[in-house]
Amino acid sequence: MAATAGKLNLKREVGLISSVSLIVGTIIGSGIFMSPEWVLRYIGSPGASLLVWTFCGLLCMVAALSYVELGTVIKESGGEYIYILRNFGPVPAFVFSWTSVFVVRPASIAAMSLSLAQYTAAPFYGACPPPPAVVKCTAAASILIVTVVNCLNVKLATDIQNIFTFAKLVSLLVIVVGGILLILNGHTQSFQNAFQGTSGISSSGISSIGIALQHGLWSYDGWSNLNNLTEEIKRPEVNLPRALLISLPLVTLLYILVNISYLAAMSPAEMMSSGAVAVTWGNKVLGSWTWIIPLSVVLSTFGSMNGTFFTGGRTCYIAAREGSLPDILSMAHVKRLTPLPALLFTAFIALILLIPGDFGSIVKYFSFTAWFFYSQAFAALVYMKIKKPHLHRPFNVPLPIPVFMFIISICLVVAPLIEAPEMEYLFVGLFMLSGLLIYFPLIHFKLCTCSMDQITIFLQLLLEVGPTQSNLD
Repeated sequence: MAATAGKLNLKREVGLISSVSLIVGTIIGSGIFMSPEWVLRYIGSPGASLLVWTFCGLLCMVAALSYVELGTVIKESGGEYIYILRNFGPVPAFVFSWTSVFVVRPASIAAMSLSLAQYTAAPFYGACPPPPAVVKCTAAASILIVTVVNCLNVKLATDIQNIFTFAKLVSLLVIVVGGILLILNGHTQSFQNAFQGTSGISSSGISSIGIALQHGLWSYDGWSNLNNLTEEIKRPEVNLPRALLISLPLVTLLYILVNISYLAAMSPAEMMSSGAVAVTWGNKVLGSWTWIIPLSVVLSTFGSMNGTFFTGGRTCYIAAREGSLPDILSMAHVKRLTPLPALLFTAFIALILLIPGDFGSIVKYFSFTAWFFYSQAFAALVYMKIKKPHLHRPFNVPLPIPVFMFIISICLVVAPLIEAPEMEYLFVGLFMLSGLLIYFPLIHFKLCTCSMDQITIFLQLLLEVGPTQSNLD
């Protein structure tokens, strides 16, 4: 960041390598080490599970094309928030910021911290599962560490992201190579009659397929995170499309190969009963070197948490800068030049979500809300193509692509509601609508402005932060 006319603004310091590292490092986290058993459990067969992983990767690639155009036309940071705000106005944008800041981003961080804690604690308890209190305390500690790193220095956070991305790629390559060797030695039992037991196209079958897709898409989540910091990317019209077109095919290929390796080492029944599929794979394949897998998972998940926290804090920061959240959240530390209040607030909400949460329920919350707002971003692109054809488009995708992604997003949101309605979805929907009770009195009519100003001044002095402005140079 740099000072301009008494305010701070974002500097363009994120190049192509850092952009690729951020996307890959954020996507590859806990999901590929935990979700394969869930995907297999709900889809029913090894062959169908591989199709789910392939479909999810291809779907995210197509979705990313739409986000490339959005990010090169609207060059402001903020991702979905800024796209909704610029096309549909402040009310739906506020609902997004309200839900994202209080549910989506913190829930994602909480889920990653829980999986990291599970793998960190597992070696100390042998065959027994670690106590829930130990897991949640370890998860809380990991959130606090990531918070400190991001609050101290932007460069420190990006350097850590690059290092951990390299480490997780190496760990996945170990699993891939191990799987290749197993297959060459004849471990192909899981691939015989590969589609036997696949969930049928019935009421329960469609529901199972939808939940399997939720877990698969959860493992790919992070593909859109680069759009949250467009103002910090060097030459975004060039590096944004390049980064996405490099990262997503790489991750998809790795995910498919890793799942093949898991199935080469374990039968479907063993895989579905494993509480930590990567550790089970390590016990079977690596022998005395099994410790590499828990360490790799911890490093991978920590790197993904760091990337998600980095971009999630920006979402909160941009929403506050545009007036959807309290002004204090749009400020940056005057010496360390990090969005300190937004980062601290994101960490606080993530810690709260740890108290009642578990991995499975958090994925349900996250997937439902994430794809609901993805659909609005795709709708924004369709709207821009029809209503604003004069805009300069460094990267232009055909209209059918965002239309297709809008339909798919709606299906991913509506299908679970129809096939397997649960109270979690009702609570999330009510929470979204409850944001309007905050928006109209506090944002639209600006009630309690004096008291909020006093709180802002107090926190500004306490945290040593100052106001910021956008950087569209």
